Amino acid sequence: MHELGIVKYIAKTVKQTAEENQAEKVAGVVLEVGEVSGILPDYLTDCWNYFRVRTPGLEEAELKLVTIPAVTWCEDCEDTYETVKYGRTCPYCGGGRTWLLQGNETRIREIEVP
Repeated sequence: MHELGIVKYIAKTVKQTAEENQAEKVAGVVLEVGEVSGILPDYLTDCWNYFRVRTPGLEEAELKLVTIPAVTWCEDCEDTYETVKYGRTCPYCGGGRTWLLQGNETRIREIEVP
């Protein structure tokens, strides 16, 4: 379960950013999670709820997740397609020289303060 490690890093970053901006409390965090990042949203939320109540300033911070869709680029036909739906083989030309453009990243989009 790598979600706990991710939550610890997010909490540390959010807390540090809040302190740098003279915010004593955080009301919410909006996190973008890639569709093929390997992160399980339910586990991430459970870990956040466990960790936030034990972290001063984050006790009431709600975690909101936004999914970044996975998109793949085909080098053969120079088109993009939905990664999850079609996998590594291009649905347009059948080519296999494909590259993931987005969908495996995770980033903090927004930190909400009361």
